[in-house]
Amino acid sequence: MTSIITGDIINSRKLATSVWMEGLKHTLSQYGSQPGSWEIYRGDAFQLEIDPQLAFRAAIHIKAYLKTLKLDARMSIGLGEKTYQATKISESNGSAFVRSGEYFEQLKKLKNNLTINTGNAILNQEINLMLRLAQTFMNHWLAQSAELVLLAIENPTWSQEEMGNKLKINQAAVSKRRKRAQFDLILELEQYYQEKIKSL
Repeated sequence: MTSIITGDIINSRKLATSVWMEGLKHTLSQYGSQPGSWEIYRGDAFQLEIDPQLAFRAAIHIKAYLKTLKLDARMSIGLGEKTYQATKISESNGSAFVRSGEYFEQLKKLKNNLTINTGNAILNQEINLMLRLAQTFMNHWLAQSAELVLLAIENPTWSQEEMGNKLKINQAAVSKRRKRAQFDLILELEQYYQEKIKSL
């Protein structure tokens, strides 16, 4: 089983492409190499193939990076098989690609920015309800909160003191930002997601 994240950047024209492109490439490159594992195409659309256990974290990682620039992304995670391997991920195929694409097409209409299609209707309903609830605060992260989430995801072993040194703020301020971003709740949701998809 594999997973495919299909996404695009919301209102990408608000900023010059040069402002966000290299950072997005850097973020995606932490999960594989281009163009077999990930690709940016049509200007601001992207696709990433990733281990299903890491898919939720990768989506939050991408979102946090874009939020540091006051941008956001629509993303659909599809879980399933890859039955055709091409040189470019955008030309590969299988149920993971189909499921990701199907839900991605519905995002704008549903006014939703993050969804998952596991192939299991009951599990989809359950996890997508949680994702919609989580978006009530994630979609409103300010750049400072997003910066903290980005740093925490990229440096999972760092202490709050180490994060404070990097962000040039004290430990108490790190703790406040972490609470404001609801990062501990996100980690709980990720744990729940991982437990659920083990049963697929």
